[in-house]
Amino acid sequence: MTINGVLTNNTASIVSKVWSFCHTLRDDGVGYGDYLEQLTYLIFLKMADEYSKPPYNRDVGIPAEYNWQSLRRQRGAELEVHYVKLLLELGKKPGMLGQIFTKAQNKIQDPAKLYRLIDMINDTDWVLLGSDVKGDIYEGLLEKNAEDTKSGAGQYFTPRALIKAMVACVRPEPGKTIGDPACGTGGFFLAAYDFLVEKYQLDRAQKAFLKHNTFAGNEIVSSTRRLCLMNMFLHNIGEMEGESPVSSNDSLVADDGRRFDYVLANPPFGKKSSMNFTNEEGEQEREDLTYNRQDFWATTSNKQLNFVQHIHTILKSDGKAAVVVPDNVLFEGGAGETVRQKLLETTDLHTILRLPTGIFYAQGVKANVLFFDNHPASKDPWTKEVWYYDYRTNVHHTLKKKPLRFEDLADFIACYQPTNRHKRQETWDAVGNVDGRWRKFSYADIITRDKTSLDIFWLKDQSLADLDNLPEPDELAEEIVENLEAGLASFREIVALL
Repeated sequence: MTINGVLTNNTASIVSKVWSFCHTLRDDGVGYGDYLEQLTYLIFLKMADEYSKPPYNRDVGIPAEYNWQSLRRQRGAELEVHYVKLLLELGKKPGMLGQIFTKAQNKIQDPAKLYRLIDMINDTDWVLLGSDVKGDIYEGLLEKNAEDTKSGAGQYFTPRALIKAMVACVRPEPGKTIGDPACGTGGFFLAAYDFLVEKYQLDRAQKAFLKHNTFAGNEIVSSTRRLCLMNMFLHNIGEMEGESPVSSNDSLVADDGRRFDYVLANPPFGKKSSMNFTNEEGEQEREDLTYNRQDFWATTSNKQLNFVQHIHTILKSDGKAAVVVPDNVLFEGGAGETVRQKLLETTDLHTILRLPTGIFYAQGVKANVLFFDNHPASKDPWTKEVWYYDYRTNVHHTLKKKPLRFEDLADFIACYQPTNRHKRQETWDAVGNVDGRWRKFSYADIITRDKTSLDIFWLKDQSLADLDNLPEPDELAEEIVENLEAGLASFREIVALL
């Protein structure tokens, strides 16, 4: 998208066209998500057409009657009919092609506007665009889609600054595998890809492994999986005619046997695992899902605890994980206590980053990042001490006016010591007390806490003691809204249980 930080004229014009047409369609009630899906279908078809010609001469499995040129030949009502038929037929194909078009629907009801969109995409040689250009265009649309609160897409979009910081701490290496059991639109895969390309001089074999064998994940929502696959493909991960690196299976149902060197994940928010079904009276009901798996330490319908257990299972014996979890994983009793005890025993749970509110598109979320390294079985607990970085107390972020930036987590990354965790030092206040944001607690400290709670704070909330340090009124208002919505979400969970 840029050359030495400067937007090229050609790229700028493409971006401008893509965005301006999105605004045109929004006047017809077509949201970012619907627009993004249509772009996905059409850009995929256009790139397939480009690949079918010299010098590539590739066959990606699209029948001639449903290829890009077949769309270009149609007008008016015939175009709409043909497009609907094309989407249906391509959704039946195997591999990446079928996954892109699974359950695909035409959301642009005006054939004239559909033709204009096809014409706009036809004007660009997409294969010749750099993967950074295509990727930046697509990531920008994904973020806009996440901001559209009505679409609900924000729950699948993790702040890219947080993802980049997590990857910077884990420091993935070439030739290793990376998994995400709830990969959303693929943010962790892309950040890891960028890290590997930027930090290492990859040889030909390493580049091939990065493109074809490094990443694998699950995403059960077909529309989100489609966006993830296209996002990865536009960033040069995977092949158009290859198998999909993202499975449609519910990753929690069973252990599929895959093991990863790294797992980076932000499992979906929401405490309960559940599914919708229709009862005998034809009414929709929800049923809590309890996954009975022999590899799990505890049986529970708590989705977050199940993901933590699943991630432990799919790690190699020397694998490393970084996973975003809500606060309840740190303090909930019953199965939660069992999971925390086992995690401390069987892995080295060495770091917890406490996140502020106001950084997720799902409102009112209080979350943390757990960093843990897996190890072979041992009679002694692998966790010796847990380091905490409190980036929540006295920290105020909002999605629009003060969004989380990568630079905001620079101090955490420096404290983390990614290249050598054993050089860590606690941070001290001006009078020599261990009162900074970075502290450690021993295994003995934690295991004796009620319910083995990992929910630890030590900093004082300045806003309670000093009225001069109150945040700006709009920040304060947003924080109040988030706290109220978090409380409402908790009450809804209680009502659902009654």
